Amino acid sequence: MNFNESETENRKALLEVLDGRVPWRRPVWFMRQAGRYLPEYRQTRARAGSFLDLCYDPVLATEVTLQPLKRFDVDAAILFADILLLPQAMGAQLSFRQNEGPVLDVVDDAAAVRRLDADGAAARLTPVYETVAKLAAALPGHVALIGFCGAPWTVASYMVEGGGSAERLKARLAAMRAEPWLDALIDKIVAASIDYLERQVRAGAEAVQIFDTWAGDFGDGLREKYVFAPIARIVEGLKARGVEVPVIGFARGVGAAQEAFARATGVRAVGCETPMPVAAMRSLSDAVVVQGNLDPLLVMAGGAAMENAVRRLLALPKARHIFNLGHGFRPQTPVSHVERVMELVREE
Repeated sequence: MNFNESETENRKALLEVLDGRVPWRRPVWFMRQAGRYLPEYRQTRARAGSFLDLCYDPVLATEVTLQPLKRFDVDAAILFADILLLPQAMGAQLSFRQNEGPVLDVVDDAAAVRRLDADGAAARLTPVYETVAKLAAALPGHVALIGFCGAPWTVASYMVEGGGSAERLKARLAAMRAEPWLDALIDKIVAASIDYLERQVRAGAEAVQIFDTWAGDFGDGLREKYVFAPIARIVEGLKARGVEVPVIGFARGVGAAQEAFARATGVRAVGCETPMPVAAMRSLSDAVVVQGNLDPLLVMAGGAAMENAVRRLLALPKARHIFNLGHGFRPQTPVSHVERVMELVREE
């Protein structure tokens, strides 16, 4: 299929696939495509003073969101922010410590949950919507703008643990014990997330992705309660407000339950983690658009193994696949390796 520039300058391949149409080319974007592997990002981050200052500065956040588009012919820009801005807006103190990651107020009982303000949270994130509006005005006509939020389970796990945790034992045990305060926390995050995503869309986001990094924490039963149901409520809540943009669900770690996840939540596409075989993605694509799932470590390594993995993914149906990673870029990834990935995708 050949198109000239005038025919494609305003056709957004990402949205075409998400809307069930045949795209003019295979859409591609990358999780963490704006980040530490880019020297220009590191320079902007240094100018900002801190990670949170960067997230809350619409001019600088717009700058880093656009940086990868100047290097790579991607089909989408994703808002530069962090999933933990929302709990901060709800009243949880947040900081990022060097070599430690995020540190949050611990929320692990009913009193701590009651202190959180879900109703006013989204209104406190005005700089984020200013960034979205700036991006919507600056992007080329063929590039879609993706907004996002963290999924309720992943956000809750950070809040219960007070930051990152390898096993999330406190949060998982609270779920297994059916602690009422955890259910109340999930409810508040769902409500705030609907407000947050609605405001992003009103500001110019054309699709949104919900990141559930720790969706693989549970098996049957609890997975449905803490992963599927809260995301379904967000999707339904957006529709109830007339927000009809496509939602991509990234439920990392659910594996063979991806189709059940899609059916339960109503998302238009599912992000597939790296271990999912391409054959399984092909089968899944009959039911839902699939996104992914190139191993970020392969991109860091480069060479024949990376190129062969890219070619295997290019065998997926173009109308049912969004080329992406199985998780975000590693900071040590050579830019030249990303350029090679893009060359292979665009040679198709």
